[in-house]
Amino acid sequence: MTQQELKRDLANRHVQLIAIGGTIGTGLFLGSGKAIQLAGPSIILAYLLVGIALFFVMRALGELLLSKAGYRSFTDIAQDYLGPRAAFVTGWTYWFCWIVTAMADIIAVGVYVQYWFEIPQWVPAIICLIILLGLNLLTVKLFGELEFWFALIKILTILGLIAMGVVLLVIGFETNTGTVTVNNLWEHGGIFPNGISGFLLSLQLVVFAFVGMELVGVSAAETSSPEKNIPSAINKIPLRILFFYVGALIVLLSINPWTELDPGESPFVKTFSLVGIPIAAGLINFVVLTAAASAGNSGMFSTSRMLYNLSTNNQAPSSFSKLNKNHVPANGLWISTLVVSAGALLSKLLPEQAFGIVTSISAICFIWVWSVILVSHLKYKKTRPELHAKSKFKAPLTPFINYVVLAMFAVVLVMMLISDETRPALLLTPVWFLLLYVLYYSRRNKEEKGKVNSKIESTFR
Repeated sequence: MTQQELKRDLANRHVQLIAIGGTIGTGLFLGSGKAIQLAGPSIILAYLLVGIALFFVMRALGELLLSKAGYRSFTDIAQDYLGPRAAFVTGWTYWFCWIVTAMADIIAVGVYVQYWFEIPQWVPAIICLIILLGLNLLTVKLFGELEFWFALIKILTILGLIAMGVVLLVIGFETNTGTVTVNNLWEHGGIFPNGISGFLLSLQLVVFAFVGMELVGVSAAETSSPEKNIPSAINKIPLRILFFYVGALIVLLSINPWTELDPGESPFVKTFSLVGIPIAAGLINFVVLTAAASAGNSGMFSTSRMLYNLSTNNQAPSSFSKLNKNHVPANGLWISTLVVSAGALLSKLLPEQAFGIVTSISAICFIWVWSVILVSHLKYKKTRPELHAKSKFKAPLTPFINYVVLAMFAVVLVMMLISDETRPALLLTPVWFLLLYVLYYSRRNKEEKGKVNSKIESTFR
C-alpha cells in the first residue's frame, strides 16, 4: 500500500509568518506579566539571552533538516543520529509539548474573554477548541493563511505599541503612575531589583514564551521549497527577537514602572489602559485573544503532524498516518483535540494555578526537544563530517555553542527545582519519560516476538 504524503502547500510567506507567529504568543502577551514580577527590568536581558540561545538551536536544526531531503521533522533526525528509542521518546514528547502548550493557550483564551464577560474560563476555552478543530480539518493551505493573518495582527499590534511608546517618551506623557520615561527601567530598584535569583527564576517563563520557534522544522514536510524557505525564516529570528521582544518590553517598562504591573494581567492591555484609551485597551485585549487562538492553532497543527510522523515511523498506531481528502491527518487532530480539552477541565478545577502548571510542564518538555536537536547536531558533525563540509547552511560556533546552550538549559531546570511554584511540575514530568520508555520497550518486545513467531510458522510450512 502506497504511503499517503502530506501536501507541500505552504509558501514562503506562510513559513515566514509561521516562524514569527510561533515566537509571539501567550508567553509574551500574558506570561510576561509574571516574568516581569520575578525579574523586574532585567526581564529584557532574560528574553535576549534565551532568544539568542534558541537561535543557535534553530541554526543546528536548519543544517540538519537540509542535510537530507527525506527529513520531515527532527524526530527523523533523532532516529538517524540517536537511534529509534530517542526518536520515539522525542516524537511523543514533542506531541505532549504542544498538547500542554495548547492547553495553556485555550486557558489564556478563557482569561481574555473575562475582560468582557463574567463567565467561567472553561466555556470560551472549549468553544475556541471546537473552532480550531474545524479549521484544521481543512487544507494545510488554510492553516498557513490563518497563521499568516494571525501573525500579521500580532506584528501590527507590537509595531503600534512601540510607535506609541516612542511618541509618549518624546512628549513626556503623564500617566496616573508617573511620567513616561526610560528612567523607569532603573529607578524602581535598579535593573535587577530582585537580584540575580529573580532573573534566573524568570528564565522558565521566558523559555515558554519562545516555544514554537521550531515550527519551521515541523512544517518542513509541507513547505514547497525547504532549501530556500527554511534558511530565510531562521536567519531572520535574531532581528525579530530584538524588535518584537526586547523592543516591546523596553516600551512597556518605560510606560509602566515594573512595580505597577499585575502578574495575572496582560501587561499589553494594562499599558493601553494606563495611557487613557479605554477602547484601545479593549482592542488590544482582542488582539491578545487572537494571539492565544493563533498559538492554539499552531498546537493543533503540530500535534497532528507529529502523530503522522510517529505513525509513518511505526512508533504510533497506523491510523494516525491516514490522511483525509484534504491531505490532513484527521485522526491525529481528533485525538489531540480530545486530550487538549483536559486543559479546559483544568481551568475549571484550578482557575488560578492552571496557567502556571501547564507552562512549567511545557517548558521542561521543550527543553528536552531542543536538547535532542543540539545533541543530534553534535553527533552529525562527528559521524558525518562530509555532510557538514558541503552544507550550504552551516550552524555557527559549533560544537562550542551547543555545549553552552545545553548548560543554560541545565541552569533553567535547576532554578525550576529551587522554585516552590515550578518544583512540582519538574518532579512530575519524569513520570512522562518513564512511561514512554516502558511503552517503547513493550512495543519493541512485541515486535521481536512477532518476528520470532513468523519464523517458526515459516519453518513448519
